[in-house]
Amino acid sequence: MTLASRDLMAVVRSRSQLYSSMLTPLLFLVFLGNGVSHGLKPANLQAGDFTAYLVAGTVVMTSVFSSTFSSASYYRDRDSGLLRLLLSTPHAPRTLLLGKSLAALVIGVVQAIIVLLAAAPFVDFEWQYGIIPGIAIALAAVILVNLMLTGLAQALASRIQSMQGFHLLMNLALFPLLFFSGAFFPINDLPTWLRILAFVNPLTYAVDALELATYAASADSFIGLGIDFAVLGALAVAVYAAGLARMPKVTWSGE
Repeated sequence: MTLASRDLMAVVRSRSQLYSSMLTPLLFLVFLGNGVSHGLKPANLQAGDFTAYLVAGTVVMTSVFSSTFSSASYYRDRDSGLLRLLLSTPHAPRTLLLGKSLAALVIGVVQAIIVLLAAAPFVDFEWQYGIIPGIAIALAAVILVNLMLTGLAQALASRIQSMQGFHLLMNLALFPLLFFSGAFFPINDLPTWLRILAFVNPLTYAVDALELATYAASADSFIGLGIDFAVLGALAVAVYAAGLARMPKVTWSGE
C-alpha cells in the first residue's frame, strides 16, 4: 500500500501525465465525434450519433494510455536504484510488484470513469439498465480491462530493458487492438477476416460492455454482457497473474 500510495502521489503531482491521458481521448471524442456526426450523419450506428458511439472507445483509450504511462514508474525506480533497495527488504518481490500495479490499476480506473462521466451530459445515453446499474456495469468493465492492461504492462516492463522499447511495443500491440475493437467503427459490417480478428481481440468485449451500459436501447446486435464479462474476467486474471509471475530486473542492462 505504501508503494501504491507513492505512485499515486507521483501521478497527481505530474500534471502533464494526468491531463494528457484524459484530455487526449476527450479531444478525440469532441472533434472527431462532432465532425463525423455533422458531416456524415452516420444513421447506421446503433447510437444514431457518432459522438455517443465514440464514448465507449474513448474510455478504453483512456485505460490504454494510463496503463502505458503508469508503467514508466517501474523504469524510473529501476534506473535510480530504488528498485534494488526495495528488493533488499524482507518483503517478497511479488508484494512490491503488486503495490506498483495496484497504483496503475487505480489510476487507470479513475481516469476512465472521469472521462465517461465528463462525456455523459453531452450525449444522449439510453441507460437501458438504469443510470446507477449502468454506471456499475461500466465500472466493472473498466476495472477488468484495466486489470488486464496493467498486467500486460507489468509483464512487458519486467522483460524489456529500455523505456523507449517498452512504449514502442505497447503502442505496437495496443493501438491495432484498439482500432479493431469497435471503438471507432462498428465491427458488424467488416470483412469476415477482420471480424474474426475483432472477436479474438479482448478490447472488443470491453467496448461492447460499455456500449450496452450506456447508449444501447437493447441488447440486439451486441455480443452480450454475459460473454463480455466472462472473456474479460478470465483474461484479466490470467494476464495480471502473468504480469506478477516474472521477477523484476534490478539493473538498467537487465543483467
